[in-house]
Amino acid sequence: MEAHERRALIEQRVLSDGEAEFKALALEFDVSEMTIRRDLELLEERGSVRRVTGGVIAAHGTAVEPGFNSRALMGAREKINIAAAAVAHLNHGETVVLDSGSTALAVARAIVGKGLGLTVVTPSILVALELHDEPNTTILVTGGRVRPGELSLVGAESIEAFKRYNCDVYVMGVSGVDGKRGLSDYSNEEGAVKRAAIDACDRVIVVADASKLGRVHLTNVAGPGEIDLLVTDGAVDHPALVGLRAAGVQIEAVAAL
Repeated sequence: MEAHERRALIEQRVLSDGEAEFKALALEFDVSEMTIRRDLELLEERGSVRRVTGGVIAAHGTAVEPGFNSRALMGAREKINIAAAAVAHLNHGETVVLDSGSTALAVARAIVGKGLGLTVVTPSILVALELHDEPNTTILVTGGRVRPGELSLVGAESIEAFKRYNCDVYVMGVSGVDGKRGLSDYSNEEGAVKRAAIDACDRVIVVADASKLGRVHLTNVAGPGEIDLLVTDGAVDHPALVGLRAAGVQIEAVAAL
């Protein structure tokens, strides 16, 4: 593993769990504690973590959203499997809203070469770039303010764009999936765009890896009753999945390949 990949994964772990010990990180990544200390020194300079006696904590608590690159590296193989399963639920010629975020980008990559002839509406510059050369595919970008790092489009223009469209399906990524509270996200702005996309679509497919299950973040996005299908690599008996299943949500558990 390259040093920058290790640091991205360490950052994701600390921001997700709130804290980590030097020894545990050294064992997990099979490097010396001195290497871990150097990694954390660099992350501390970025402002995302803070070193304490024996370990490290998230600089601003667990409410800080990990960077896009960190999220993309975390569970990359699982996201590929989830994306492939989600694309199997898309029909030829449909109008599909593809969300921003690392899992939604994996879905865009899984669409390439499938010949689905989709119309794709997206608030993600990365998704638009991924699909812009796909034959018989129309890309509509919502507009709005570019969110640094994420390259997602947020704000009034993005929300208003969804009011102009009638779409078949929304493939949504999200930061938190809970059996009672439903879907939540770190960002109020991202949450508002997601809610507008839900209103524009007939059905909602949520793509979320196991790390999102059981988490509740600041911004409510949707209740369990607004989700049609959740595609995840989480254990079928995870409490969040049990709760959503009881609320009538279809769950597709993707096995590791």
